[in-house]
Parts: sequence; C-alpha cells; structure tokens
Amino acid sequence: MDRVGSETRSRIMASVGQKNTGAELTLRCALHRAGIRYRLHGRELPGRPDLVLPKFGAVIFVHGCYWHSHGCYRSTVPKTREDFWRDKFAANRARDARNEAELRERHWRVMTVWECALKGKTAWPLEDVVASVFHWLHSENEVGVIEGHLPGSFPKKTGNS
Repeated sequence: MDRVGSETRSRIMASVGQKNTGAELTLRCALHRAGIRYRLHGRELPGRPDLVLPKFGAVIFVHGCYWHSHGCYRSTVPKTREDFWRDKFAANRARDARNEAELRERHWRVMTVWECALKGKTAWPLEDVVASVFHWLHSENEVGVIEGHLPGSFPKKTGNS
C-alpha cells in the first residue's frame, strides 16, 4: 500500500528530473577532475546521451536503476498498478536498446553507467569508476557497462557485446 495519496504520488513521480541527476553529476564531476572533457545531453543523437565524447567517438548514459529497471536492489516495482509500471519499465528498456543500436549504427561507442555503481551500498569507489571509464575510452570496445557490485567482488570488466 502506498503511503501517500495517488495525486501526491503522481506529483512526486512527475517531478523526477531526467537530466542532471545526482548520479550523473557525481560522474561528471569525477570525470572532469580526471581531465576527461565531454559535451552534455547530445540533442542531435538518439536517446540524448548524458555525456558525449567526440574525441573518442563515444557516449555515456548514466541510467537510474529504478526508471531503467536494472534488476538491482534499487529497481523495485511499485505495488500499486503493477501492470502499468511493468509495461512502463519494459518500454523504457526497449527504447534504451533502440537508442543504443541506432548509436552503434552511426559508429558511436556506447557505455552505460548504472546508478548503483555510483550511489548506495553497491557503489564502487569513484576513482575505480573513473579508471574503468578511462580504460574503456582508450580501448577498442564498442560497448561498456559499469554496474554496482556485491561486497567483496571485483569491478566487472567492460567489453564488447
């Protein structure tokens, strides 16, 4: 059962921003400190990637685990209107896949950094995330993913898919 009324819940969900999220700002600041320069929210590209790195022919999406239904502890499904939310999350995932495919057709390399890698109990140390991004940018890999970890595990290597 929801703790707030439907009108309040609707207002809360509508106010969630799509750009300049906490996870995105965390990554942007860390990359900038490391000397990695980028453009923001490439409007001319499919999916409006959060970071565009033309020098590397690469884009980075910072995906919120909830809205993009990552499958980690941060990606729950609301108990009310479950069918609506499952359809919404499935549509979001399908759109993400279409955008990535279109970007790759245009010869862009695509990395996804998940919110759980940057915030919360599964977050990596920020310097490890920056090192993984830096390594991927200087690699030949077309696709990269950074997601949260389980305590005691090592960073998941990024690679082609």
